[in-house]
Amino acid sequence: MRHIREILRLKWTLRRSHRQTARSLGISAGSVAAVVSRAAHKALTWEAVAALTDDQLEETLWGPKLAQTADRPTPDPVRIHTELRGKGVTLELLHLEYLAKHKDGYRYSAFCGHYRRWLALQRCSMRQVHKAGEKLFTKPKA
Repeated sequence: MRHIREILRLKWTLRRSHRQTARSLGISAGSVAAVVSRAAHKALTWEAVAALTDDQLEETLWGPKLAQTADRPTPDPVRIHTELRGKGVTLELLHLEYLAKHKDGYRYSAFCGHYRRWLALQRCSMRQVHKAGEKLFTKPKA
């Protein structure tokens, strides 16, 4: 959210409405309202905002960024893909099995996100090697 300074400038110095500010920055009016209300809650002034860097301003309004922990075990997308071929197997079931093995593992949405990102990178094609004229491929009638 790097529009914080510009939101506050448009609101405080130019006296724009939430909708005008949102439209000019290409963001939602709710985002504008969230920034303005947080700045008012922190009792910030335009002079105080001008003295802060973008990172300091973001940290003042939203708090420090949480460090990404890389010690979580990553789900195995190949195993997930293979298991999903079985009857009655769902991503939810595989996620529960994953959590049974790894208590501090990813939650369901992140688990599915890892799998879907891997799946998007896979090529869905089938190579057909044949000699010309040996086979005839036709499209079935609808």
